[in-house]
Amino acid sequence: MTRPARIVSLLPSATEIVAALGFEEALVGRSHECDFPAGVERLPVCTEPKLDPRGPSEDIHRRVEALLAESLSVYRVDAALLAALEPTHVVTQVQCDVCAVSLGDVERALSGWAGARPALVALSPGRLADVLADIERTAAALEVPEAGAKLVERLSGRMETIARMASATRRRPRVATIEWLSPLMSAGNWMPELVAMAGGVNLFGEAGRHSPWLRWKALAAADPDVILVFPCGFSLARLEREIGLVTRRDSWNELNAVRAGRVYLAEGNQYFNRPGPRLAETLEIVAEILHPEAFAFGHEGSGWKRLA
Repeated sequence: MTRPARIVSLLPSATEIVAALGFEEALVGRSHECDFPAGVERLPVCTEPKLDPRGPSEDIHRRVEALLAESLSVYRVDAALLAALEPTHVVTQVQCDVCAVSLGDVERALSGWAGARPALVALSPGRLADVLADIERTAAALEVPEAGAKLVERLSGRMETIARMASATRRRPRVATIEWLSPLMSAGNWMPELVAMAGGVNLFGEAGRHSPWLRWKALAAADPDVILVFPCGFSLARLEREIGLVTRRDSWNELNAVRAGRVYLAEGNQYFNRPGPRLAETLEIVAEILHPEAFAFGHEGSGWKRLA
């Protein structure tokens, strides 16, 4: 590098990747959602949503659909602040225009710059291998490829150990994942792989593909052994407040998972929805939910809870 790195991260998982690579002190700006590791809250906030993310699930869905229908971005980037921070690198993503600021948003914010433009690092985490590749891509952009390789090796080792242990379990529970409450959405991308690695059979959503909408009739017909709920961007506490959107549906109490007490609420915002280093912890959570006889990582209460 010709000068010390000054990094603006516009994605929570990217902030975690940058920190895990040893560049936490080089962060000079963040998105409105970046909140880990502890201390990044001190950084200037360079983005904001165009809707209230604290609203009810149905309202958020309607507002997002309306913005996208008009080919509008869901987020704003503070171009003036971005310029004032003089970053050498800006990390963003091209995977989902709904979940976070997109590459296009950043390019528009930089369009009027007269001086040297920062390097843009665009992450594209479609499946687990892509997440690991994004770590190596970020490390390469920061000119520390060895650090990226070591982090990927460490995370892969942890996850492969869990997968090997899970493969020795005798049961294979059929799992329905819920990534949005109203309308219902199941989880795609990296989650089908994590369910399989944790010793489950994933019922909806495909690895490497965007999360699909899920009809209630399809969920009822599949009658899963386990239902795992982690709406995108929701904390565990918020999920507990809003889970009634699902549990009040007709025939909910007739589902096998409900009768067996195998409906679990999980911390989507911190773990499941963040394609970064803490997907290893996400796998731990899924493993101890599906196979408590084999795994006990201590995430119950903070990472997940059984629906009472």
